[in-house]
Amino acid sequence: MADPTKRGDENGQKPDSSGDADLSARLKSLDARLEKVAVQRRETKETQTRKTSDSNALGQALRLSAEFISGVAAGGIIGWIVDRLFETSPWGLVVCIILGFCAGMLNLFRAAGLMKSAPHDQKR
Repeated sequence: MADPTKRGDENGQKPDSSGDADLSARLKSLDARLEKVAVQRRETKETQTRKTSDSNALGQALRLSAEFISGVAAGGIIGWIVDRLFETSPWGLVVCIILGFCAGMLNLFRAAGLMKSAPHDQKR
């Protein structure tokens, strides 16, 4: 059995110092390359995160604007129909556009998560 306190190769020969220097140089080179790759990965990840957050923000903005516009448009269409049916021009349109504006704002707040639903009391 080999003595663990002795240093050397299988033949019992001590390694030369040039081999240690070569190994040390290769380790330093490997460390430098690994650090370079780690920095590149961090930069790539940050760039991807920014792109994802930008597209998420754009998607949310389009959704919120669609929620608001659909409420106002629905109110306008209903108001126009009311005016045509009951010949109340322009009051049906005005009132329904105002109601559509309110509905659009309510939808906007709901979609943005600004309105928290109150917990329901469930008594059984």
